[in-house]
Amino acid sequence: MLMLVESVYRSEDVPIADRFDCWRTLVGQTHAPVELVSDYREDFRVFQRTLSLGAVSVWPASFQPVLFRRTPQLVRESDPEGLHLTLPLKGTLHVSREQGDASYGPYSLNVLKTSHPFEIRSIEGSDGLHTGVGLEVPAALLPVRGRQLDRLTGLRLPTGEGFGALLAQLLTQLANGTHAYQPADGPRLGTVVVDLLSALFAHALDADTLLPPETHQQTLVLRIRAFVREHLHDPQLTPPAIAAAHHISISYLHRLFQHEEETVAAWIRRQRLERACHDLADPAQRTIPIHAIAARWGFPRAADFTRAFRSAYGMPPKDYRNQSSQHCRADSC
Repeated sequence: MLMLVESVYRSEDVPIADRFDCWRTLVGQTHAPVELVSDYREDFRVFQRTLSLGAVSVWPASFQPVLFRRTPQLVRESDPEGLHLTLPLKGTLHVSREQGDASYGPYSLNVLKTSHPFEIRSIEGSDGLHTGVGLEVPAALLPVRGRQLDRLTGLRLPTGEGFGALLAQLLTQLANGTHAYQPADGPRLGTVVVDLLSALFAHALDADTLLPPETHQQTLVLRIRAFVREHLHDPQLTPPAIAAAHHISISYLHRLFQHEEETVAAWIRRQRLERACHDLADPAQRTIPIHAIAARWGFPRAADFTRAFRSAYGMPPKDYRNQSSQHCRADSC
């Protein structure tokens, strides 16, 4: 199966004496030239994947404790004029820069500019490795400029809710694997990352006017999709309810989905049917009545569920469950 284009670096694939220097070169190519210092450089352990999302790159990595140092001289010698974000997953980052020092634990976003000197000291997690996701975005792609961008490098961006949560979820998903995506999805994902990052920055700066209208719309659609997935079980999840939850009119909600593949109602119905389909095919849920599975995913009336399921899959849900059970027995699952 085709997946996103990515490269992989494993320290065990490199001679011991070359592992640290090879990774330093890779970091310089992925991010920007930096000095690396580590007590473990003699036999350094690191695993890094680099995902190409058009002009954006994402690099999940696990490595032993290390100090990254971008000096004024390195800035003068080479500056890709990019923005670097780190999302620690295990362990902590201690960051020193012109705005001061700060520590970032798991699931906290740190923002740096390649045109400013900095030091990052990684602290390992319980497994002896620091694990996180790096994100590289050309500054020219973002609507934030100058001093406003400088302000962001001193802020702690939240990931518990809103745009920060959506961005952290996407980065974590990419870190866990890219099997759900095809190579052509790379640039599309890059656009999504830039839109989410732009909206997050505008929110952090309380400057929504920085965002062009199309970015407002794209990020709002992402928020609506996340909201729908969290409330699929609710039979009252309707376009009017969604519009009210996002403080927009129903007509504007429908306009947002004009350029999508489906109307908002059709997309909700397909999401519910896919969840129900998955549960019907699950041997562990064989004893759960079909009407209970239907109600779980927002179909309180069994007749409505059967009709929608037959229309989508060409057979009633009972036949689908029986067919899935037969395939399961044949495969000895």
